Parts: sequence; structure tokens; C-alpha cells
Amino acid sequence: MNHLFLTGFMGTGKSAVGPRLASALQYSYVDLDHSIEQAAGMKVAEIFAKQGEAAFRSQESAALTGLADTPSMVVSTGGGVVLSAANRDWMASHGHVVCLTATADEIFRRTRRRTTRPLLNQAEDPLAHIVELLAERRDAYQQCHHLVDTTERPVTDVVAEIVRLHQEGAWRR
Repeated sequence: MNHLFLTGFMGTGKSAVGPRLASALQYSYVDLDHSIEQAAGMKVAEIFAKQGEAAFRSQESAALTGLADTPSMVVSTGGGVVLSAANRDWMASHGHVVCLTATADEIFRRTRRRTTRPLLNQAEDPLAHIVELLAERRDAYQQCHHLVDTTERPVTDVVAEIVRLHQEGAWRR
């Protein structure tokens, strides 16, 4: 298997880039959060509310490792999948991991009107919470094969950059 995993903080463009990247590479596509929602019969926000973040993270890991025997695909993960060292190692051993990044201000702009973001919905100051979470996850994101900044960039440019990296085999770790 040679999957291409897209990870990164919420609002960095994983769901927008993923399907277009899969099309450009002629890979199939899966959005891990949607897979979890289908299996659980409820939205991610409901899982967080009813079962808690730990239960969601467990379901996330199970959905991820369930991809082991599938043909090459582009997988958009949730932004917190990299919090688990086991998940990071699993993704790195089953393909390439691209972390999409954006500034905190850009993330706030992209997510501020959405009510489906459980980690932001209850924050008194969502921008400050974004900054805090980005700092907490920085080291995990840095361990990805590549970081691609999406701030103020069209999706087509981001896709083209990742396709170029993929074709060049330019993966670090």
C-alpha cells in the first residue's frame, strides 16, 4: 500500500484538497471522519458530546488501521489523528504523510461560522484556543513527511505542490 495521508489542523483544507488530489493521482479517496460517522451512526460532534474525545480517538485509530489492506488512496484524516504516536508511525509505514498548515488567523477565518467543530464550539476565545492547540500539536505535525502551507492559496496550487512532491518521491522524515 502506498497511501497518501493528509493531516493538519481543522480548517487547513484537508477535505477540500483530498478529493482533488485523489483525482489528480487517480487514487480512490476516503475522508476518515466521514468513515467514523458512518460506522458510529452519528456525527463527530455527537461522538464528542455523547462519548467524549477519548472514545472518538479510539474510533479514529481503528478506522485508520482498517485501511491496511486497501489499495493506494488519498486519506483525509482528522486534525488530531497525529496526537497518537502509534497513528503517526502507522501512517508513515503505510504511505506518505502531508500536513496541511495555515496561520491561526486563517484557520479562525475558515472555521468561525461552523458549529461542527467540537474543540472550538465551547471555547470562550476560539482564536486563542486555536493558537493553544496548534502549539500543543506542533511537534506531532513536524514529524510528517511534508508540511504544505495553505494560507491564502487556492486549492489547485496546493494539489499541484503535493502531486509534484509525490511524483518526485521527495519525502523526508
